[in-house]
Amino acid sequence: MITCTIRYVIDPYKLSDFEDYAKLWIPLVNRLGGTHHGYFLPHEGANNIALALFSFPSLADYEIYRQRMAEDAECQAAFALAEKSRCIVSYERSFMRPVF
Repeated sequence: MITCTIRYVIDPYKLSDFEDYAKLWIPLVNRLGGTHHGYFLPHEGANNIALALFSFPSLADYEIYRQRMAEDAECQAAFALAEKSRCIVSYERSFMRPVF
């Protein structure tokens, strides 16, 4: 199993736009073969950092997800929402493996 961890730098004045974006992605990732563990939005401390975590059985499964995502109309609409609102300033994607 691999877990994709995304660290977002967001515009704190557009937090509600980012939350709308996040709510779109959770079911999309799940529908396209992943397990979404949720988005984590600022509460205390930095007001411009958010996280997302979702897992796939393997990196190969993640790559299949990426291909399917690129062709999916709902995924493209989610990307367009973030682009239009400009709620995401930047992001970093890392892959981790869980230890149980």
